[in-house]
Parts: sequence; C-alpha cells; structure tokens
Amino acid sequence: MDKRPRKRQRLAWDMPPPVPPPKVLPPPYCGQEFGNGQVPNYAYPSMYCRGAPRVGSPPWRPDNKDGHYVFSIGECLTPRYTILSKMGEGTFGQVLECLDSEKKEVVAIKIVRSISKYREAAMIEIDVLQRLARHDIGGTRCVQIRNWFDYRNHICIVFEKLGPSLYDFLRKNSYRSFPIDLVREFARQLLESVAFMHELRLIHTDLKPENILLVSSEFIRVPDHKFLSRSVKDGSYFKNLPKSAAIKLIDFGSTTTEHQDHSYIVSTRHYRAPEVILGLGWNYPCDLWSVGCILVELCSGEALFQTHENLEHLAMMEKVLGPLPQHMVLRADRRAEKYFRRGMQLDWPQSATSRESMRAVWKLLRLPNLIMQHVDHSAGDLIDLLQGLLRYDPAERLMAREALRHPFFTRDLRSWNVDSKLKTDVELKSERQDLPKRACLRVNELCPTVFRLQQVQNRKAKHEDGGNRKRLRTGC
Repeated sequence: MDKRPRKRQRLAWDMPPPVPPPKVLPPPYCGQEFGNGQVPNYAYPSMYCRGAPRVGSPPWRPDNKDGHYVFSIGECLTPRYTILSKMGEGTFGQVLECLDSEKKEVVAIKIVRSISKYREAAMIEIDVLQRLARHDIGGTRCVQIRNWFDYRNHICIVFEKLGPSLYDFLRKNSYRSFPIDLVREFARQLLESVAFMHELRLIHTDLKPENILLVSSEFIRVPDHKFLSRSVKDGSYFKNLPKSAAIKLIDFGSTTTEHQDHSYIVSTRHYRAPEVILGLGWNYPCDLWSVGCILVELCSGEALFQTHENLEHLAMMEKVLGPLPQHMVLRADRRAEKYFRRGMQLDWPQSATSRESMRAVWKLLRLPNLIMQHVDHSAGDLIDLLQGLLRYDPAERLMAREALRHPFFTRDLRSWNVDSKLKTDVELKSERQDLPKRACLRVNELCPTVFRLQQVQNRKAKHEDGGNRKRLRTGC
C-alpha cells in the first residue's frame, strides 16, 4: 500500500543571490520536485536552507497579503516549468498555464496558498489524485496528476491541461443551455465518474459545473433557433457548442471517505443536499443530489436554486419538488429547527428576509414544468431521472449505477454528433442573409412539440376570451 504523500524536502538550488552584510535578508523557502511523484523515505528536512541559486530560478519575492505566490509571465516556476499565462484563481490559490521543458507539453499547475489549512487540503488532494490514477485505466474520468512539488512554501500540483469548465462555457455563451443530446452525454460521463469514485469509497462533496472540465477547448458556432426574432447584428442568432463532449472531474480537495469524520457543511450552496442543510448527516447520496442540480442547470442555463440562505433554499426546494418529508423535519438538527413552525411546516414566507427573496421563490416552476420549458424530446425520461436524483430522502435517492440504467440513457440511443453542426464561414454568411426567410418558417417545422402545445393554448385562450385570439410568443 502506498504511503500518503509527505512534505517534499527543501534543497538549496532555488535561493536568492547572496546579499553582502550587514544587509542580510531572512532565508527564503525553496523547493525540490520529483518526477515520479513518489516521496523518498526519509525524515522531514529543515524548512530553511542556504545555497547558491540554480540557473533559471526567478528572484525570490514575498507572497502577497493573502498568501498567493507572486510571479511574472515568462519566468520559470522551477527550472522545469515556464509560466505562460494565468488560467484562474480561487480560494485555494492560482492555476497557471506552464510549459514542461522535459516532456515538451503544456500543463496546468495549481499553486496553493502558503497557508497551513490550504497546504493540508492540497496534500489530501494529492493522496486522492494518486489513488484515482492507480484505478482510472485510461484516465478518462478524472483529471490526471502529472507531478507535484513543494516550492517556496507553496504546494504545486501539475495536471494535464484541459479545456474550460462547463460553467465557463455557459457563461461565455450568454448562459444558453446545451442541447439535450449533449446533456445526455455529459450526464452519462458525470455519473460514470461519480460511480467510479463511490466504488473506491470516495465522496467528492463539491460537484458543480465549475469542477467539470471539457477535455478540449475547441468549439463551433451554430444557429440558435430560440433567437430567430432577434437582430442578426447583435450576434444572438448564433451560439457556441463544444466540438467534443468529453469531460473530466477536477478539484478533489474536499473529497472524503465514508468513515472519515464528516464536517457539518459540505458542497457549494446551490448544489447542497437537503440532509446537509437539516443537519442529518451525509454520505454518498449528497453527490447524486448535486448531479441532479447540475443537469437542470445544463438544460436551462441557470442554477436551479440561486440562493445564499438556508430558509430561502428550503423554500425553493419545496416550490420545485414539493413539501419536505415529515420524518426528515422531525429529525432536523437544532440549528435547523428554527426554519420550521410547530406544525412541522416550513416557516415561509413569514420569516422571509425580503420581498426580493419572496419573489425569487415564487417565480420558480415545478420541476416537470421547468424541464418542459427547455427540453423537447426525451423530456419525460429526463424528468423521471431528475425526480430520482432529487429525492429528499437520501436513502431513496438513486445511486450512480442505478441512474446509469435509467431509460434516459437506455431508451434514446442518439449520441452527440458534432460533425453535423460544423459550418464553414460561407455557410454562416449565407444563413445570415437567409435569416428573414428562415424566420418565416412555420413554427411546427422548427419545434413540433412546442407548436402542438401552442395550438392547445390558443384554443383555450379563444374559448376563454370569447374568440379574441391572443398573439403568443413562440420559442423552441
């Protein structure tokens, strides 16, 4: 059994140049890396060391006030890695795009803040990543760790470079939803990854679109028929779609096991399961609740529960999914009892913090109506799958392998085929010129299901208003 990764030794190859007395600087941190990712069996060395700088090392600088590593584009992060750009920043630290001079490939390096709790979380993540890598044959489910090292008191984890997160893709695409066939491919891979982790007795606890990355950054532009009525000049007639549906999970800093001590709160707010909010304890099913919330967001373009407060969050759940089960309310933790009245009813809207909060809850649709608003074919199967993933009681919630056997995946075998979406610049220009003609196409040719629903609504409106027809906006 592999030992858990320990701190890397610190050697003298990466130090600032010697300063003549009496102006002597305090000795800086320095780091050493090991290409195979394994830790040698010797005791921890001193945190400080002295020596001449190795060629290619940047000048030593103090970290900023938040403990982030200070760098410049083009300099080296150890002689092996050259910094190309900054890819992102988060609570944990920064992610840099770097060139690996040994492997001649571009990698992503996560540089963790030089603060104890983040360093400890990074060591846990390295442990999980190495465990996943040993079992993930082919490396298709989770991001692959290439290397790790301790550099100037920053844990640095080297990853394969992937594409944007699903959240970033949605954001840069004006939060337009993905086609249902593409959502099915994402869902299948996501559930496979979750099932893989659960079979290794690992719980991710922080599943969200930000932690699901596309393998490729390539995308194509295709016409978006939902925006036929808009002007072509503002570009809203076209939307971006990824060329490849391949995705991988990232960010295992919060991953835990079934038998470890569980913190009271886990998961990012929008994707947090009801048992966590009620203080009932949590386990593997909390990941499946997050998957359900993610799938709704991919279909609609918006987070299902956009809230930052527990009572409002529970009220949103009841608006979308129905009332909470009484047996869960009765067992709620003391910290959650204040959200309920004596009759075990949620204390809403009486305890709402603002009118804005009340409107945020009231505007939500029931789950079936919400899905029907954004999905044409496969809507029934998707609704049934989501109702299984978003069951309040974690004991009744679908597990990952069960969800993969759902008819949403087995009944409709259509796969995401990006080749049929590819268009040349000439074709795109031609489509822009033909837009007025396309806008005049019958709605039932573009979206038959919605057209039939429109016909029913029109007949009902005609009956109610004595024959005065209402002009209804159509959308696919």
